[in-house]
Amino acid sequence: MGALSGKVAIVTGAARGLGRAYALRLAKLGANVVISDLNLGAAARIGEKLTAESVMAEAEAFGVKALDFEGDMRDPSAVRGLVDRTLEVFGRIDILVNNAGVAVARGSGTLATETTSEAFDYLIGVNLKSTQLCCAAVAPTMKAQRGGVIVNISSQTGISLLEGGNLAVYGAAKAGVAYLTRTLAAELGPHGIRVNAIAPGIVETERLKRLDPAMGVGTPQQIEAIALKRFGRTEDLANVLEFLTTDLSGYVTGQVISVCGGAVLHPN
Repeated sequence: MGALSGKVAIVTGAARGLGRAYALRLAKLGANVVISDLNLGAAARIGEKLTAESVMAEAEAFGVKALDFEGDMRDPSAVRGLVDRTLEVFGRIDILVNNAGVAVARGSGTLATETTSEAFDYLIGVNLKSTQLCCAAVAPTMKAQRGGVIVNISSQTGISLLEGGNLAVYGAAKAGVAYLTRTLAAELGPHGIRVNAIAPGIVETERLKRLDPAMGVGTPQQIEAIALKRFGRTEDLANVLEFLTTDLSGYVTGQVISVCGGAVLHPN
């Protein structure tokens, strides 16, 4: 019996990268998982290799049930559809991992003064609005169950600056996720619902390899600024998710946990 046997978990942005790692760790722990993404074929698009034909199939290889759902979590109707479909199939929701996010908007600069109005709305929508919508959508079910776990994904960029002020609006959105996490913990705690956040540092993913070097992300200089002298790996983040979604963290809520190898010790 896994630590999460019989639980039902929704993971947004789960078709590749960190979201995929989160979903597969929850499945390994025994949870039935819902794989939600704007594009369920996202892994193939960026060259990330799967061990089965889909992330859903990878999850089911752990002996659990899995469901996939394609939708834009900025859209309240899509969020409602995700929750309704999960309840229709599984009858409950125990865990929500708000991983849907994006750092860059096409056709816009990444500095605050270069960000277009359209890009601003897009970045805030994908990173912050989607998190609020999903939390609000699962809250009634978790309240009725008298318990649940929400893990939001913030970012080290929401805590400390990138050189030159790059990814300004992304960082602002992720700082908002951190604050939202604390307010939700206060609101939902009396109902037995724990709400925490993970703030990843730089993690080795296929997406990282494709970022423009001019953004200043993934540089040798950044490795030198990390106390552990390496970038993160997806399993590093999945380990923390395991802690936050199991009884190991039963008395932990309202926390934003930096998983950055000590980069927070040298924020600039």
